[in-house]
Amino acid sequence: MEPPLQAVPTTRRAILVALKRRGPQPAQDLAAELDLTVAAVRQQLGRLEDDGLVSHRSDAEGRGRPTHVYDLTPLADVLFPKRYGDLTTELLGYLGGSKSGQVDELFEQRRCRRLHDAQPRLASRPLEEQVDELTAILDEDGYLADVERLDDGGWRITEHNCAILSVAQGFRQACSSELSFIRDALPGADVRRVAHLMDGAHVCAYEVRPALP
Repeated sequence: MEPPLQAVPTTRRAILVALKRRGPQPAQDLAAELDLTVAAVRQQLGRLEDDGLVSHRSDAEGRGRPTHVYDLTPLADVLFPKRYGDLTTELLGYLGGSKSGQVDELFEQRRCRRLHDAQPRLASRPLEEQVDELTAILDEDGYLADVERLDDGGWRITEHNCAILSVAQGFRQACSSELSFIRDALPGADVRRVAHLMDGAHVCAYEVRPALP
């Protein structure tokens, strides 16, 4: 899959890169930098605004007509490469690698924080609603999660994306922490992982059933 920025048409991509490098600019300055006509740049800026990638503000100077100054939106920022996972993996490696007790403790702290944040949204709900709400939480966390009802009355929660894949590839604590989080978030259920990206599946999936008395 090509990087997100490379999927943007050439001229629009050049405008985005120019705004990223130099900050907010009027169309005239962008046109001069990119050797394009002002009309062509304004046309592409309009399309970028329609896509939510660029916004503008009016900058009044002197007695002339206000100039529109264009800048990237937060949505545009996701198009540019990020190496957060690589950095996290590197920093965890400095703690002694995957067998380090300090690494175990960090993932345990993450599990506790996630559980603390989730519990108010899950409390005092029947299990079915807890499963739906937990799936929503996982989806919000970037796991592209959904849930389906099983024929036996249980549920299957599927994570179609691993939000911390590069970390999980080096530190299996990420995977055990995820399973523990889901189990602790659903104390009235039996939770089993039935598909795992790290074992060659294309998703991570968990089957949830009411715990036996």
